[in-house]
Amino acid sequence: MTDLSHLLSLLHRVKDPEIPAISVVELGVVRGVDVDADGKAIVTITPTYTGCPAMDVMAADIKKELLEGGVPSVEVKLSLSPAWTTDWITEEGRRKLKEYGIAPPEKTADIRALKGEQPVVPCPQCGSTNTVMLSAFGSTACKALWKCNACLEPFDQFKCL
Repeated sequence: MTDLSHLLSLLHRVKDPEIPAISVVELGVVRGVDVDADGKAIVTITPTYTGCPAMDVMAADIKKELLEGGVPSVEVKLSLSPAWTTDWITEEGRRKLKEYGIAPPEKTADIRALKGEQPVVPCPQCGSTNTVMLSAFGSTACKALWKCNACLEPFDQFKCL
């Protein structure tokens, strides 16, 4: 019988192909893990946004990791509802994003967004809030490109969704 804690420990080894510092569990794309009567692991994942090109790689990596970890059979299901939200990123995931140089999303929407103002995004390099968005589109569709005016370093910010 496949143990759920064993499955979760294996899933923590599967990294986001676009952000290798964070696991698919920490990113919050793993929405469910179950084992059927035959011992098959069923892992449900939700993309960070519709059409995310990393989902096929994530699904293949999940299947590979679990099979190599001794799970006899694996099925990866894609679920689009409910839609993924940055609220699903774990605290550990947020910490790892920052250490990797990506500003983690804020937990809640900033009131400035309602007024058409930019949010305050601290630089993950030096911590300064003297930052400016260069582009709403960063290295991937789920990130925006920012620059710190204090240390002059560019950085990605994970968009709040």
